[in-house]
Amino acid sequence: MAAQTGQKSEGDRKHPVDETLPPLKMFTSGLQHVAAMYAGVVAPPMIVGPACGLGPTETAFLMGASLFTAGIATLLQTLGFWKVGAKLPFVNGVSFAGVTPMVAIGKAQSPGHALPVIFGAVLVAGVLGFFLAPYFSKLVRFFPPVVTGTVITLIGVSLLPVAFNWSQGGNPQASDFGSLTNIGMAALTFVIVLALRRVLRGFLQQIAILLGLIAGTLLAIPVGITHFSALGKASPVGFPTPFHFGAPQFDVAAIVSMCIVMLVCMTESTADMLALGRIVGRPADERTIEGGLRADTLGTALSPLFNGFANSAFAQNIGLVAMTRVRSRYVVATGGLILVVLGLCPVAASVISLVPLPVLGGAGIVLFGSVAASGIQTLASAAMEKGDNALIVAAAVGVGLIPIAAPDFYHHLPKDLLVVLDSGISTGCLVAIVLNLAFHHFGRRDGDPAADSGALAEAALPPQPHRATEAATGDVTGKTAPAPAH
Repeated sequence: MAAQTGQKSEGDRKHPVDETLPPLKMFTSGLQHVAAMYAGVVAPPMIVGPACGLGPTETAFLMGASLFTAGIATLLQTLGFWKVGAKLPFVNGVSFAGVTPMVAIGKAQSPGHALPVIFGAVLVAGVLGFFLAPYFSKLVRFFPPVVTGTVITLIGVSLLPVAFNWSQGGNPQASDFGSLTNIGMAALTFVIVLALRRVLRGFLQQIAILLGLIAGTLLAIPVGITHFSALGKASPVGFPTPFHFGAPQFDVAAIVSMCIVMLVCMTESTADMLALGRIVGRPADERTIEGGLRADTLGTALSPLFNGFANSAFAQNIGLVAMTRVRSRYVVATGGLILVVLGLCPVAASVISLVPLPVLGGAGIVLFGSVAASGIQTLASAAMEKGDNALIVAAAVGVGLIPIAAPDFYHHLPKDLLVVLDSGISTGCLVAIVLNLAFHHFGRRDGDPAADSGALAEAALPPQPHRATEAATGDVTGKTAPAPAH
């Protein structure tokens, strides 16, 4: 009887994913998730805003909108409704994958039209992704590590030139661009971030980049490169007014570019859901992936309404779950609510804009380099000893690096094509997918062991638990590791 009672008690017990914690622990654990990903949310608008001709005040508004929409997307993932949401402790925020294409769109448009065109493209991409979710969840085997690793590597490498530009001051026309002061502050911040990552442990190590930015900003005050103008103009309470920058505009080339980004985001989120499902003891099946992708894409489709961008999973929060063993999705939902509140407080967003660009550049080198390193680690599991896989990576990375190494390479081609071609992430992703299909599917030879590299089967499996733990301790970083608080 006792055994039966014990079995009944065990059977009635909630899965840790569905447990609620005491209020204080719920709040502090949720705040820790926000701290781990906060800077990553505001990094993309800090890159895209200036590229679209925005000043500090409008860029701060864009950052607040990104916090708000990240909170909405996270709530959709964790709480869910109908067939939307993975209902796992899954954090969503602005994807780095869209940064380079959006900058390319911004440069191709006049300042007053850049953001409306971006928002129109993001809206269409989100709607398309929402309807593709049930089909995409069945296609996991077509996106093995050789593809996802290549894409993540290109994300980091494509963003490194941005960090180098920031380190010099951000404005090539400025008299102090590349000055000893700017490069010195970037180098000092770089060293501080590395030292903090080496010395700190646990929660503080998770926010080492944020702490490094704070330290660098304080040290930059005496040298006169910290400016407080945006802080003085921000109101304590505000709302991301719908279509603040104008109604969405629909440009075919921009839409194609962002649809490619959406597919990249869906690929990354699928891999992260598989990993998280294993860590929390609730394996992510096809239905879970479908719901998670629907939440990703619905959040993306809603974001332009509130001046936000495409959303996807934040991998560093998966490492945080592995490290803390706090598996409740309601903890992450609490973090989502905190993000919404922060998005409604422009002063909080403006504080981030105090960070000088050279300080941001020093931290950005660590951040974006760690994203590339994460992609390289993924490639390490892609059976690179197989000639076909090595060739896929070589071709995809080579094509993806063209816009970085030779920015004017495509300048004689039609302007509409440049939105896609000027993004190394988009072109590299397309090449990797097409070559993977050609070598491992359509061009497969019967009995050819190279075609069965094992990557296809591994694509349906999440990373091993020890890899996730390494990510939590700083040995491995996710694709959206805590980005600098720009």
